[in-house]
Order: sequence, then C-alpha cells, then structure tokens
Amino acid sequence: MKGAYDIASQGNGIQQMNHFIKDDGLNALRLPVGWQYLTNGKLGGTLDGNNFGKFDKLVQGCLSSGAKLCILDIHNYARWSGTIIGQGGPTDDQFANIWSQLATKYKGESKIAFGLMNEPHDVPDIQRWATSCQAAVNAIRKAGATTQYILLPGNDYTSAGKFLTNGSGKALLNVTDTDNTTSKLIFDVHKYLDSDNSGTHTNCVTDNIKDAFQPLATWLKENKRMAFVSETGGGPNDSTCLTNLCAQLKFLK
Repeated sequence: MKGAYDIASQGNGIQQMNHFIKDDGLNALRLPVGWQYLTNGKLGGTLDGNNFGKFDKLVQGCLSSGAKLCILDIHNYARWSGTIIGQGGPTDDQFANIWSQLATKYKGESKIAFGLMNEPHDVPDIQRWATSCQAAVNAIRKAGATTQYILLPGNDYTSAGKFLTNGSGKALLNVTDTDNTTSKLIFDVHKYLDSDNSGTHTNCVTDNIKDAFQPLATWLKENKRMAFVSETGGGPNDSTCLTNLCAQLKFLK
C-alpha cells in the first residue's frame, strides 16, 4: 500500500478520503471507531442502528473513494472501560461477537480489512491476548468473511520496536486462520520517530531502522510473515523529521 491514513470523523471524513486518494496518491485508509459507540454502551450488545449507520456511511465512503484497502479499526486499546479483554474485562466471546457482527456486514467487500484492536498496552499476559485474537479471527471467518486481511496487534501500543522483545511476535505467530494458513493474517505495528514513540513532539530522534524495522524485517522474512505499519509520523516543521521520516519510508519501501 502506498500509505495509510486515519479517518476519524464521519462528517468531514468522506471529503478527507477523496482528497487523500485523488490528490495525495494514498490508497489505504484506516477507519477508527469505539466499541462502546458501535453498541451504544452495551457490552455484548448488537450493533446500534443509529451509531453503526453513521460509521457505515464512512465505510461506504471509503469503499467508493478508490482506496484499495479500508481498514476497520476498533480503537479501544484492548479494553472496555479500562478492563482488559480476556484478562478481567470483556470475555473472548464478547470480543469475538462484535467482530462477528462487523464481519457479517462486510463479508462481501474484498477491499475491507479487519484491524482487531488499536494499540493494546500494559496487557499482563501476551499469550492470553493471542488467544483473544484467535477468538476474533475464528468469529470473522465463521461469519463468512473468509478472504479479507486481518491485522493482529501486539503489546506496548503495538510498537514495532518492541514487537519482538516483549513477546508479541512469538505469541501472535501462534494465531492461525481457520484453514490453518497465515497468509491473510498480518501483524499490525506502529512506530513514531520522536523521543517517546508518542508522535506528540515536533522533533524526531530516530529513523527507526536499526532499532525497529531492520530487526522486525529480518524476523518477518525468517518466519515468512508480513506486517503493516498502520501508524507512523513526525513533526511537520522540523528538518530532523523530514530527514528521518524519508529514511524510514525508503527502508520500508
């Protein structure tokens, strides 16, 4: 994909998508939405007609924009109201259920990808998190969405720099598709270029190659797997970011 961009608001989102596709040459768009919003605050509930209807307008706008990939992103950090999925919070079945409902709605759309969760963090048991991801994968496929990509996120805000050292890679390698393949299961990673990997500082201190993307790329090749960088960036008005971000993107390409 030439580039990914988060689209957060339904109102201006469609205009933004058309701009980024037609004017900037991007071809992958990420559509974040809160789990609570989708079910109107009811854990384990069905998709709320009004709220989901608004989100679906954004999804349909993406599908008609010319984008090659529209990534549905539950933006909950592996949590519901502060409690962690499968580890004291929502059950795996409840997590699987929301994905089953979304997959049922979009099973016929080849341009849709399912981003299981935005930036899990401080998850105590990464192996247990992989089990939760497996439940969601199974539910998506059982709902009939059998061909779309599914993005698997790791711990520490799914940091590309910590994906191997915090055990995320090893744990998520065990997640398989229902046909025992893994070619449609893509690891989801984020990495900013500022001092604390938050993307909130104007200057950049790294190009992320030596300490993040080079070791990750080597590991991916060894395991015959792929990853998708769905968040990265640097400050817009600082020469350190221009230099480092260009170096990072060149390496990724």
